[in-house]
Amino acid sequence: MELNARFRGYLPVVIDVETGGFDRSRHALLQIAIVLLGWEDDRLYPANTHVWDLIPHADMDVEDASLLVTGIDLNDPDREAISEGEALQECFRVVRRAVRDAHCQRAIVTAHNGHFDHGFLTTGSERNNIKRNPFHPFSVIDTASLAAVAVGHTVLSEACARAGIDFDEDNAHSARYDAEITAALFCSIVNASGFELPI
Repeated sequence: MELNARFRGYLPVVIDVETGGFDRSRHALLQIAIVLLGWEDDRLYPANTHVWDLIPHADMDVEDASLLVTGIDLNDPDREAISEGEALQECFRVVRRAVRDAHCQRAIVTAHNGHFDHGFLTTGSERNNIKRNPFHPFSVIDTASLAAVAVGHTVLSEACARAGIDFDEDNAHSARYDAEITAALFCSIVNASGFELPI
């Protein structure tokens, strides 16, 4: 089976965003991480991670409480942040290339509580007048829901523990770590599913 057949022509791209708050219409995108997945012998595995640090959009707010949770220092000279529009364009280019290489039709946001990440990406795209968003406009693959079915828990750290995946609380809430651990959980659930194409 090819990867494009496994998910009906959609390419799962695991995503985590760190933000300045919970309101996608008011709070800034601060960090985006994506994990591209590989496929071999009908098994899914995390392949490549890409991360972007963002300069908060001038019209958006950043709550101090969010910075405490994420540990992001907006004034860190080593942060190498770029504009929101530039980061989204770069991210979407990487995703479009992966979709093409996998012979898929489009990408689908795969994330823990995925509608949160999807909403921030979509709102950011609209704010920057980006027309070529490679992701499905409303569907997501939500690993919180998958984990509830597969291991009986929705919290990421507990779901990973039940799936036999080590979870490092000290690294949680960075986009890179959260995307990579979510990718590990997603691949574990997919590979254990026993799915076969109907004859």
